[in-house]
Amino acid sequence: MKWFKSSFSETSGNACVEIALCDDGGIAIRDSVFPSRTIRASRAALAALVTEIQAGANGPARPR
Repeated sequence: MKWFKSSFSETSGNACVEIALCDDGGIAIRDSVFPSRTIRASRAALAALVTEIQAGANGPARPR
């Protein structure tokens, strides 16, 4: 799989969200800090998640 770094990630490379296209048409997502931990979703499920996040559907982000 070829991983792509989010344009919103830090330039230092220490806090990156990466995505890759799966052979089955889905999307794989990982945090560059833990590259062995990935989640997979359909394009539709990922689009719905992004829409909900943008709309604030799950409340404000919690600080780390």
